[in-house]
Amino acid sequence: MKVFFATDIHGSEICWRKFLNSAAFYKADMVVLGGDVTGKALIPILAMPGYWEVTFGGQRMRLETQAELDEVQRKIRDRGSYPSVMEPDELDALNEEDGSVDRRFTLEMTRGLDRWLDMADGKLRGGDIPCILNGGNDDIWEIDDIIDQSPCVSFAESKVIDIGGFYLASMGWTNPTPWNTFREAPEDVLTTKIDQVVSQIPDMGRAVFNFHAPPYGTGLDEAPALDDNMRPIHGGAVMKPVGSKAVREAILKYAPALSVHGHIHESRGVAKLGRTLAMNPGSSYTDGVLQGAVLDLNEKKGKVGKYILVNG
Repeated sequence: MKVFFATDIHGSEICWRKFLNSAAFYKADMVVLGGDVTGKALIPILAMPGYWEVTFGGQRMRLETQAELDEVQRKIRDRGSYPSVMEPDELDALNEEDGSVDRRFTLEMTRGLDRWLDMADGKLRGGDIPCILNGGNDDIWEIDDIIDQSPCVSFAESKVIDIGGFYLASMGWTNPTPWNTFREAPEDVLTTKIDQVVSQIPDMGRAVFNFHAPPYGTGLDEAPALDDNMRPIHGGAVMKPVGSKAVREAILKYAPALSVHGHIHESRGVAKLGRTLAMNPGSSYTDGVLQGAVLDLNEKKGKVGKYILVNG
């Protein structure tokens, strides 16, 4: 069975389209998106009398036609943000009201996710090609029910899913980050969460871990070291391991055949941890590039056959 795995597209619509097309392009039997599905920013577009105004990519633009508006909205979505057309007084009200920006952001994000799931229904032949999505530490809680209700996409968090003779166990939580994101917890809590999902696996020899946090100290978790002001030391030249020790210990304890991760965009690579093949395909979503892994799972032997990290 051939699986395409990607992660951390952070709302980039061009990367989502490429992810959906990956099934046909790589002749994959299944596609899996490991976490951090949604974007991080709302971009207001002001509706003025007869034109629109927007600041995007450090540039203020005046849009005179619907075609220009449509093109800018496409570019915003491709970069992983959410365009929102509004009147100037509506923007003023958002800035004045407590929590209103967060509510509008959630609204635009969930609308965007609904659009994506509609695209998936068409591209994946109404569910004929299995598609598995999981949340990551940056994803808000509201996405869980939306994905869970999709007729053609499976939501994987805290579940074990039979993927043709292998058992995919998923957990989108990470160890604590400097950013205080949604799905992060201390290492002892992660250990409990991992044990709970792993306990559902009927055959550990055919287990595949889909844990968003990479294992600590494997080279799959190297991120720029930050100073006290949260700025990269020496412009990002100083790297340090930031992965999860609980994930590392779980891999060594349970020895799954394969363990796929994300979270740390810069640490694209493959590592061996005991008998387990572990990998992080990385992420270049800001450039509109989808990074991923194509994996051949040998159902008879219960092992990973060929694998390759890809860009597209």
